[in-house]
Amino acid sequence: MEYKPLYTQIRDQLVRRLVEGEWSPGMLIPSEMELARQMGVSQGTVRKALDVMTAENLLIRRQGKGTFVAQPEDSRILFQFFRLVPDNGQPDFPRSEVLSRTSSSATPAEADDLEIGAGDSVWRIERLRHLAEERILVETIVLPTERFPDFPEAEDMPNNIYQLFSARWRITIAQAEERIKAVAATSADAALLGCAKNWPLLRIHRVAKDLENKPVELRVSRCLTDNIHYAVNLR
Repeated sequence: MEYKPLYTQIRDQLVRRLVEGEWSPGMLIPSEMELARQMGVSQGTVRKALDVMTAENLLIRRQGKGTFVAQPEDSRILFQFFRLVPDNGQPDFPRSEVLSRTSSSATPAEADDLEIGAGDSVWRIERLRHLAEERILVETIVLPTERFPDFPEAEDMPNNIYQLFSARWRITIAQAEERIKAVAATSADAALLGCAKNWPLLRIHRVAKDLENKPVELRVSRCLTDNIHYAVNLR
């Protein structure tokens, strides 16, 4: 069995409370002292566990108020998963235009990414996204129907669907794995983005995972980077 430091074991136990819905987004969690008493460990061990969860953007500490469960609408969470920045401006969160929401069967590649069966039912969402008035990307989102029953129609879909995941299905996106590649614009993407066919685009292939490290969303974005760039802070 793999050895885990005590603070990591405590972190895992606290994450389990999030998974089971004991603590909901926006909720103030008990103090370090109270958690230490409940879990039979030192306050320092609890503090280290909370530090890790804060670094993972699962919790947010507010000076003089306490520690809260992060909400998907918090700006630091939004920009954890949106890395496109204008070349000559401040980071902003994009506006979304939902083009379609359909139900279909997962392709073998999609099933592999989502760890479901090939042919299993999925929702397929197509969106066009804007920064200010500029069209910057087209994205395809694939979601397992089993995890997201009764997904809303296109006209009822919010801009921030991670907030919807949390509020309706109690699914928190904790991490994502991305692969980036240069591609040529297809005729369909070129028409939506207002560029020429075969224009260079940045393709971002993302698999987002929940608190239990299970894939819950596949998102493939095709980005027009004439006036924007992909930014990441490496530490």
